[in-house]
Amino acid sequence: MKHLIRSAALLLAASSAVARVDNAALSDDADGRDWPAWGRSFSEQRYSPLDQINTGNVARLGLAWSLELDEVWNVSSQPLAIDGVIYTAVGYSRVYAIDAKSGAVLWQYDPKVDARKMRMAWGSRGLAFWNGKVIAGVQDGRLFALDAKTGEKLWEVLTTRPGDNRYITGAPRVWGGKDGRGRVIIGHGGADFGHVRGYVTTYDADTGEQLWRWYTVPGNPADGFENEAMEMAAKTWSGEWWKYGGGGTVWNAITYDPEYDRVYLGTGNGSPWNAQLRNPGGGDSLFLCSIVALDAETGEYAWHYQTTPNETWDFNSAMDMVTATLVLGGRPRKVLLHAPKNGFFYVLDREDGALISAEKIGKVTWAERIDLATGRPVEVPGARYEDGPALVWPGSGGTHNWHPMAFSPDTGLVYIPAREMPGVYDGEGRKAGQWTMTPDDVLGLKGFFDDIPKNAGSTSLLAWNPVTQTQAWRKPTPGATAGGVIVTRGGLVFQGLADGRFVATDARTGAEVWSHPMGVGTQAPPLTYEVDGVQYVAVLAGWGGAPSLLGSLSAQHGWVGRQYPRRLLAFALDGKARLPDSPPPVDKVEPIDDPAFVVDAAKAASGQRIYARQCTICHGTAVIAGGYAPDLRASPVPLSAEAFNAIVRDGALMSRGMPPFAEFSDADLDALRHYIRQRARHEPSVWDQLGQLWDFIKLMVRMELAKRGG
Repeated sequence: MKHLIRSAALLLAASSAVARVDNAALSDDADGRDWPAWGRSFSEQRYSPLDQINTGNVARLGLAWSLELDEVWNVSSQPLAIDGVIYTAVGYSRVYAIDAKSGAVLWQYDPKVDARKMRMAWGSRGLAFWNGKVIAGVQDGRLFALDAKTGEKLWEVLTTRPGDNRYITGAPRVWGGKDGRGRVIIGHGGADFGHVRGYVTTYDADTGEQLWRWYTVPGNPADGFENEAMEMAAKTWSGEWWKYGGGGTVWNAITYDPEYDRVYLGTGNGSPWNAQLRNPGGGDSLFLCSIVALDAETGEYAWHYQTTPNETWDFNSAMDMVTATLVLGGRPRKVLLHAPKNGFFYVLDREDGALISAEKIGKVTWAERIDLATGRPVEVPGARYEDGPALVWPGSGGTHNWHPMAFSPDTGLVYIPAREMPGVYDGEGRKAGQWTMTPDDVLGLKGFFDDIPKNAGSTSLLAWNPVTQTQAWRKPTPGATAGGVIVTRGGLVFQGLADGRFVATDARTGAEVWSHPMGVGTQAPPLTYEVDGVQYVAVLAGWGGAPSLLGSLSAQHGWVGRQYPRRLLAFALDGKARLPDSPPPVDKVEPIDDPAFVVDAAKAASGQRIYARQCTICHGTAVIAGGYAPDLRASPVPLSAEAFNAIVRDGALMSRGMPPFAEFSDADLDALRHYIRQRARHEPSVWDQLGQLWDFIKLMVRMELAKRGG
């Protein structure tokens, strides 16, 4: 009863005034009390002017409060903090309003996603706030607005078409138009899972009325073009690309620039990835893997810069874009800072999109450099796998992925969660005119089914000088996935890590100056805010999403299974709260078996293909789980055909996040069971490992010979 009375009192206090977040608030980089947007302000710098917590006293930082979020399965999201209330969208966009001082839940809203239609386990990465309204997208394509005081739904629209392959995981962005009305813009994902043509849509933030829509790639020329930009883009495509969608989805990065009244879109990869299929005659495939500037009022095209022309590696530019003013060549220039997947760091002029500089921030073998005269990459022969497989750095995970970077005007440095991991690309048997692409095989590459070893990739926190385009320092971080970052005037970079620690790093030196256990790993970006004169730093902790699908690479941290917490943690100076108990990480998953089960090799081969298409995202490559979903090698369920069918096809565990696959036949289910049993019994031999090493060496030699023209 006391808890209910206290929550009611907190809700009454929170609802006493409507929080005003508008253009003025989102343009104010000097007031750090709130964290009102994905990147804190329009600039997306993820910099806070708060300095109560600093390098001199960070050792006193302790846990102030924690909140367990047992109702959701994925918390890889950016919370907001406005007027003493934290808002976060987690899982399938379940929204929580939380007292930022105590951690008490004020209200929550569940958009009621139909789990039977959800096949991707990414979850929501964030939400937006505009003048008393919380706005979030849903994986099923909806966009909704809630009353920030009560959680009551104010409006809802479907941004996609019923039954199509698009879905929303990214955070909307908001701004005020010239007529005083708020705008909210949202894109979508889906190009990796079906035939999708990307677009963004802008709505009235008060009513949900659609204002304009802009497609990122051209459609069928026979249908006409929506605008001159699409007509221009069509000249850079060939064949019948529109039959395959084309891709170019804006699934994450959008930046609003109030100085030019523009929105910048970070566009995604091609669909299919393999450019030989979607664009057999060559050309740049605009506007894939680009930054596109649009007039914020009308959606009219202003300029673009393409980071990877005619991309064929999943090198999308959907990573965050930061606006800043830098002194270059002795004069201040308004610039856009961008580190896409392809391994280069770009500085662009915001006025016209002109390339100022671009340099490698990690190992890059697909291109030698960026030609500053043309703005185009100088590609390495053979990297496009036209004549056989190619080992390429970086791989499809990118040197920098969606986990956001931060820029400090104090140090002049950009702090990037960086990754080193190659990719093997093989278009064998998938040439234009020889292969018919189906919605079930949308990458256009030869399938990859092997486990990914834990030493296949590494991460670091990179401090990069965008003026000199040089590294200031680099600090290794554990595993192959690390969380997004923020930086403060207190001289600290905060980041959650895969090993279960929340860490503060000295922004000038790269020295780790503080850490605290979270009880589980995370990839979520943190935030900092102030309530009643006290600065807090908060982060969502929980292991799920893309990091869980990479086999042993993901499993190395031991966060395998549903037993690990999903929680929000808040820290303050001299905080004395106790971290709730959580299970220790799993040292090794022990497969179980039924010796009477005889594996049929043909059935297992069929099951391998079904598993790769439908099961890998949650249960991991090669049936080696690395996150929230259980490891099927150690589950008794696949040993029983009846239990397996009830769960996989009939949806017996929908309440625990397992969607049903009603389309699976008895033969499909049987094939999956044989493949799971085969993998449960798999023990890599010395010869297997030597064979993989030899394949690796051959690819390296081939790349070097191609580079030399041999």
